[in-house]
Amino acid sequence: MNYADFLKSKVKIAPDAGFEISPGDVHPALKPHERDSVMWMVKGGRRALFSSFGLGKTVTQLEALRAIVRREQGAALIVAPLAVVHVFQDDAGRLLGMEAPQYVRTMAEVRQAKTSIVITNYERVRDGDIDPAWFTAASLDEASVLRSYGSKTYQEFLLKFQPVKYRFVATATPSPNRYKELIHYAGFLGIMDTGQALTRFFHRDSTQANNLTLYPHKEKEFWFWVSTWALFITKPSDLGYPDEGYVLPPMNVIYHEVKVDHSTAGADDDGQGKLFRDAALGLRDAAREKRDSLPARIEKMAEILAENPDDHFIVWHDTDRERDAIDRAITDESFEYITGSQEPEVKAEIAVAFEEGRIKYLATKPDISGQGCNFQYHCHKAIFLGIGYKFNDFIQAIHRIYRFMQERPVDIHVVYAESEQAILRTLKAKWEQHDEMVKRMAEIIRANGLSSINVQEKLTRTIGVEREELSGASFTSVYNDNVMEMPRLGDNSVGLIHTSIPFSNHYEYTPSYNDFGHNEDNRRFFDQMDYLTPELLRVLKPGRVAAIHVKDRILFGNATGTGMPTVDPFSDLTTAHFMGHGFQFMGRIVVLTDVVRENNQTYRLGWTEQCKDGTKMGVGCPEYVLLFRKLPSDTGDAYADEPVAKSKDEYTRARWQIDAHAFWRSSGDRLAMLDELRETAVSDLQARYREYSRNNVYDYAGHVALADELEEENKLPASFMVVAPGSHSEWVWDDVNRMRTLNSEQARKELQMHICPLQFDIVERIIRRYSNPGDLVLDPFAGLATVPYMAVKMGRRGYGIELNHESWKDGCRYLADIEAEVMAPTLFELEATL
Repeated sequence: MNYADFLKSKVKIAPDAGFEISPGDVHPALKPHERDSVMWMVKGGRRALFSSFGLGKTVTQLEALRAIVRREQGAALIVAPLAVVHVFQDDAGRLLGMEAPQYVRTMAEVRQAKTSIVITNYERVRDGDIDPAWFTAASLDEASVLRSYGSKTYQEFLLKFQPVKYRFVATATPSPNRYKELIHYAGFLGIMDTGQALTRFFHRDSTQANNLTLYPHKEKEFWFWVSTWALFITKPSDLGYPDEGYVLPPMNVIYHEVKVDHSTAGADDDGQGKLFRDAALGLRDAAREKRDSLPARIEKMAEILAENPDDHFIVWHDTDRERDAIDRAITDESFEYITGSQEPEVKAEIAVAFEEGRIKYLATKPDISGQGCNFQYHCHKAIFLGIGYKFNDFIQAIHRIYRFMQERPVDIHVVYAESEQAILRTLKAKWEQHDEMVKRMAEIIRANGLSSINVQEKLTRTIGVEREELSGASFTSVYNDNVMEMPRLGDNSVGLIHTSIPFSNHYEYTPSYNDFGHNEDNRRFFDQMDYLTPELLRVLKPGRVAAIHVKDRILFGNATGTGMPTVDPFSDLTTAHFMGHGFQFMGRIVVLTDVVRENNQTYRLGWTEQCKDGTKMGVGCPEYVLLFRKLPSDTGDAYADEPVAKSKDEYTRARWQIDAHAFWRSSGDRLAMLDELRETAVSDLQARYREYSRNNVYDYAGHVALADELEEENKLPASFMVVAPGSHSEWVWDDVNRMRTLNSEQARKELQMHICPLQFDIVERIIRRYSNPGDLVLDPFAGLATVPYMAVKMGRRGYGIELNHESWKDGCRYLADIEAEVMAPTLFELEATL
């Protein structure tokens, strides 16, 4: 495979894992948009159906599963909230003329079932013995409820359903407040590994784990990719069919704010009095606002009901206390409520009675009746007795009455306390985000139809780059794919290669498929490196060094399914890769990092978790500079063809003996005393303790005792490590200043920061140690051009190759500036010309 073909192979759309059926194979009762959805699902085999409320999501799933069972001669499983089970059973017989899927609670009942399609609820799969692997096909209805169960349940479902050949998810609210949730559906369906997808499309916050935002430059690609495996339908016209019978009436959202007594705001944990009551301050405050504002909210509810005496209402509430208050306030005989403690049959009976108009008022919770129920035939008004952050429950509850087949304008009354304004703003923001997401996906479907071919063509266009170059007397900076650039460099022309290679799929630096960070996994990353590394060996002078900066990766348990963080030994894989291409491994330099800061980024080394179970915890991940050497022409003495030589007058025998020792120690006029360290300001403690550690025999017990004393005096921050041990070794660098990068200049100039800037301290030491003045120093992943910048500054020539255009332009400015500075004549040189 040539390089161009390799890049094309990176274009990922969801593969078809099913089979084709014709329109005639679909039950004639289905509407055209439902028929097309069935055909798309069956062909894909593993797909997501995000069909809006009232568009036939239930019958679409039933018909897709029936087509699969008919061909495969197996059994199919539907997993749905308990309240939705009767909807599937009713639609199966009433609309499709098929036997209602039998509700099953155990595997024994599954094996004895008289229907080839059975249905159960989520708890039976999670807590019971229902084994999805027994089935040929499975569909998760109202799949968005998985979010309320937490990541542990998601991981359990991921593993349990992995053996199922055909699997689907269906919901009308796929990702109402976090795009990241779509990634979890893709993982469940086997479209793309969750961790890989998060890395491919989302920007990571280097200071806080799980704080991810969609890359602006990846947004278009993200939505095109989603459209290859998820079908968003808001109305039949999205698929080219008339919207007759599917035009929704107006919906009026009326907000009712009830006042609170701010004089009773109380005090915070520090005893400071509060000016205002605020439910957004925490769970305790939110519960208090709910409790204290209940009488006022009930009064507002009664007022709304009194103003609409002839209308049916559904009253949504969150707590049993609220339900009891509603029960006391509504004295009409045609009132019922649904509770979690009622038997499933009782709940279904009350829901059906309200659906058919035999009950005028219904009180229930969104997490009980907010999914699957069709209340639009006799009810067009609802009251939310309170608000919260659970937007999915809120929007699902609204669409029990605001759905297709609703013939009257819908009124949604939202009652909230004055102290809940911040919660209301958050709820509205999530609603806007949800509407924008659905709109975006519907536009893509309308533009491209259900074919992934058009989408693939659009994604493929992000391959390639138009080369640009800026050169000076001592540098060359190129905007290009480094694989395509390397043939321009001559054999044995580079004196030192120093670079920080990307991770395989941890960061993506550009929207281009040429990006080395845009790979599925380590295997694919090193497949791409196979095109670059031989070129690096070719251009490097015989006997010279390639210093490769790397770091091992943390793999999170919620992505791997292990339930615990593990380490991907990326540095070891890199070593094996370079050795496999003819480089000789010379060792590694360890660059220590702050384990406390690392924990804040990864949540894997926490003190609390260590106390619970130390076996889960590894150690901090340092960075490494891997040293590789190209064999010299003469292996008899193994000197480089052009040695990096030193003058014995400048580099004495005494210095050599000390430097050659395995431990390098720092100089100091005298030893720092522990008492002095205790008195040192927190801002100075790191440097002082490192100096003390290097110049004293190490005492572990004393180290811990000092840290304990610092903690007692509030001098042991949770955000960084102040008493990290110092190093004596030339192979372990403990004093790299992580702030000395070109990102400091980027921040000062308010330019875009680089994701992984390389520290000046590392680059300076490598260039000084492994190159001669005048040598060409190459960085094929130049970023902000730190390596060529330092090369120019230290009297070498720099050559940088970068694929991110913004980083390349910024790097060009730095290179031009440093060359001008280096070449500026000194005062003595100016005098000599006069």
